[in-house]
Amino acid sequence: MINYEIENELKPILNSDEKLIWTGKPKKGILFRTTDTLLIPFSFLWAGFAIFWETSVIITDAPFFFKLWGIPFVLVGLYITLGRFFVDAKKRANTVYGITADRIIISTGIFSREIKSLNIRTLSDITINQKPDNSGTITLGPSDFRIAMIQGIEWPGVKQPARLEFIDDVKNVYDQIINLQRQK
Repeated sequence: MINYEIENELKPILNSDEKLIWTGKPKKGILFRTTDTLLIPFSFLWAGFAIFWETSVIITDAPFFFKLWGIPFVLVGLYITLGRFFVDAKKRANTVYGITADRIIISTGIFSREIKSLNIRTLSDITINQKPDNSGTITLGPSDFRIAMIQGIEWPGVKQPARLEFIDDVKNVYDQIINLQRQK
């Protein structure tokens, strides 16, 4: 299905002879992932200890260096406890997906636009994760367990695998990609 608002956003990216077959957007708002079952308790432990440390150092007459030492840990704790959900929601709100006969386009970003173009002919390891409501995620390319543990966390230097995340009717989109691969 083609959403014309998304089509207009992707039009400048398309080659003159390309036509969109499907367009979509991820679900909006704050969402929880499976990995959050481990990350949320860890983030509370981290943030709790960092805040305890910083508070203890400030209350006591500890050296100035110790007062500074705890600040980055508190900031990281606040990010992994709360901030990452807002960053993820903002990034998904700015994300659009498109599929043509030749490629899959993912346009996303918070402060700047990142456009990822994946050639359908050379894609390997396409993984579908479908929920009971027929929404889900398609991972494009090989997935690494270490990266999967932090999916959805924007962390400097950590590149997430390409995904069509939190899309409706995920099985239909997956089937379209597989059919396009078979045609080539």
